[in-house]
Amino acid sequence: MDTPIIPGPQKQTPKDAFSKAAEILISAIIKAMGYSAIVFVIMIFYFLMSEGVAAFGEVPLSVLFSTRWYPIEGYYGILPLISGSLLVTVGATLFAVPIGLATAIYIAEIAPRWVREILKPVVEILAGLPSVVLGFIGVIALAPQLRILLDLPTGLTALAGSILLGIIAIPTIVSVAEDALDGVPRAYRDAALAIGATRWQTIWRVTLPAAKSGVLTAVMLGIGRAIGETMTVMMVSGNAPIMARGLGALFLPTRTMTATIAAEMGEVAKGSIHYHVLFLIGGILFMISLLVNIIASAMVFRVKKRSERILS
Repeated sequence: MDTPIIPGPQKQTPKDAFSKAAEILISAIIKAMGYSAIVFVIMIFYFLMSEGVAAFGEVPLSVLFSTRWYPIEGYYGILPLISGSLLVTVGATLFAVPIGLATAIYIAEIAPRWVREILKPVVEILAGLPSVVLGFIGVIALAPQLRILLDLPTGLTALAGSILLGIIAIPTIVSVAEDALDGVPRAYRDAALAIGATRWQTIWRVTLPAAKSGVLTAVMLGIGRAIGETMTVMMVSGNAPIMARGLGALFLPTRTMTATIAAEMGEVAKGSIHYHVLFLIGGILFMISLLVNIIASAMVFRVKKRSERILS
């Protein structure tokens, strides 16, 4: 009986050593790029708060969290700015989410192929429009029509800002939600239709629940897009720091945190109280955006865990 030949350790060639070193280097670069996002977020927050924290020592809290913003006379109440941002964002969300989801459902589930090939590029073009162009259209066309239609003293109101911000958020919602709906396996739809469900029942009770995590992500990204918009809302919302007190504030001028920073940062003296308060506003805006993203991630994670539990 022949004795089996046991192969000895193969000698590593220079080419193999180079490939292994390149793989280690690429893995390290990818890992560093992943961690760099966290580092950049921390650095941005530190940059904002390093200047903004000084406002707490310079301005009494009773003044800082009051309802009057008039820095020339020493009034630094940021509540009207926060309420204005929230008001415009909520209005934009109520406008953009139904239209965005309906458009995504139409493109993914109903539209013929040739219509889909036209609509998707159109939505992407809308996403690429400069915000200043939309703001200009709002000042010239939308605001005068709102003034006449609703019999308002001025059309430059929170409602005009909400509508334009909704238009800006719609492409994000449509793009992400359509991808999520398109990713639902065809077998889900075929199974629902096979047991007698109508096309609408299949969409509402099968496709949308299956794509729930992607749809929630689309909505949250749209909200984040609306919160951070500056130029459009600054041009059409009237720039009046009025405290929002109910839904009637939609028909009044308002001012957002982003518009305040953009309008006043270039005019303040570095190191002044006004300068530090503007940085504080930027830090608060950063934390609001971060909170929205954390809520979105938590909701998506919860939906995924629930789906995995059901499937298992």
